Amino acid sequence: MSAEAEKLHTLTVEAAKAGQRVDLFVGEALGLSRAKLKRLFEEGAVKVNGRPAKKGLLVAAGQQITVKWEEETREAVPDAGFPLEVLYEDAAVVAVDKPAGRPSHPLRPGETGTVANAIVARYPECAEAAEDPREGGLCHRLDIETSGVLLAARTREAWHALRSAFGGRGVDKRYLALVTGPLADEGEIELPLRHHPRHPDRVEPAMSEAEGAREAHSIFRVLARAGEYSLVEVRILTGVLHQVRAHMAGVGAPLVGDALYGGRQEPGLSRFFLHARSLGFTHPLTGKAVHVESPLPPELTAVLQKHGLSFAPIQVPGEAVATRPSP
Repeated sequence: MSAEAEKLHTLTVEAAKAGQRVDLFVGEALGLSRAKLKRLFEEGAVKVNGRPAKKGLLVAAGQQITVKWEEETREAVPDAGFPLEVLYEDAAVVAVDKPAGRPSHPLRPGETGTVANAIVARYPECAEAAEDPREGGLCHRLDIETSGVLLAARTREAWHALRSAFGGRGVDKRYLALVTGPLADEGEIELPLRHHPRHPDRVEPAMSEAEGAREAHSIFRVLARAGEYSLVEVRILTGVLHQVRAHMAGVGAPLVGDALYGGRQEPGLSRFFLHARSLGFTHPLTGKAVHVESPLPPELTAVLQKHGLSFAPIQVPGEAVATRPSP
């Protein structure tokens, strides 16, 4: 792996940025991810007027902020030790079943244990499909604690086509979520979301004209009910961070186990109840409709059985269907 080059950046706070959180100021100025920012503050690499800063500090006009960070390598690291469950594959794409607790792709140089590392180990060509080799050709991503269908491209042509489809509402993305709270049988949620100004690890509803607000559109329908619990299928037409979690919490029905958004804890469940149930897309080479479905993991099935809930599989006539049998 190539060496990392350490850089020292010096930033001066302009009057227009006074009062902004220092982590948001640095992130915007240097184009750094939330995960990278968190690590820099933990390591004391961000200093204001020569002193290590806490990420919640509000900056003042004229302050000097120094940031020491390393230029990260962009090499893919294969990880053959990751048990990869393949749901569908052909010459252009591969769909895998992501387990909860595994990141979609690495954030640190040399990091392993992610789905992308496992994909590159089995399909080395995926490292050349995406613009960043570390992403292993992934066309989208899932939260660490979300399980289900994850799609990767095996060629640059397929990656560009599928990325365009994800960005242009050309992919049918459906999730299963267990929620509590009053909820209509079906409905639409069109509620812009933005990063919370005081909690960058979560999002919040926002006015469409607010700084950082992104359009977010979800459609839901209740599949089964039992007391206060509702099993919901959520189809997202956009792809904003934490969209299902924030939207369901926003209408008063947070996900079971999702403490970040006010969800009810479920004894014995160490994750929140959210599963990427299926993806439907137009094949980038053949133009045919493809539907890939992932069975519900055992730990989530057990929660449904505990609460007396069940549901039927998706009916998708006329499409090529790929799925793995339920465990």
